[in-house]
Amino acid sequence: MLDRQRMDPALYRDAMSRFAGHVQLVTTALGVERRGVTITAACSVSDSPATVLICLNNSNAKNEIFFKSGIFAMNTLGADHQALADAFSGKTPPLTVDERFAAGRFETLVTGAPVLADALAAFDCRVLEIKQASTHNIIFGEVMAIRYSEPKPALLYMNRGYHTL
Repeated sequence: MLDRQRMDPALYRDAMSRFAGHVQLVTTALGVERRGVTITAACSVSDSPATVLICLNNSNAKNEIFFKSGIFAMNTLGADHQALADAFSGKTPPLTVDERFAAGRFETLVTGAPVLADALAAFDCRVLEIKQASTHNIIFGEVMAIRYSEPKPALLYMNRGYHTL
């Protein structure tokens, strides 16, 4: 049997800060309530059926709507969306939900989740499964609709700051 040692969370976060991630704005709605969160913990799972996953902190009570709504949109941000990423990440002074969503133009496609109209790519998803993994929930979503814009520079996050590619 292996002796499990606990990794220091601060050391882990420092190492992961060197890991470049594409910035995503994930959004959902339940009735008239909406929520959006800026993340980098997202990826493709499969192309048949088209499936993505997102990871959200399960200790933030405001994220509960993602676990109940059954839908979400994963909006891939471009370099021109940095202010929007900040608004939904909490890097700006506190904003209301309406103020955050007013910072971009949102529409709906199939599921009713808010989709950023000029996202590099937007994946409108219905939740397939939610798995709890320590401090986060992994939400798997079947892609029900896609919208993408013209190619332009992508917004990445690495070394605790934004970069473009």
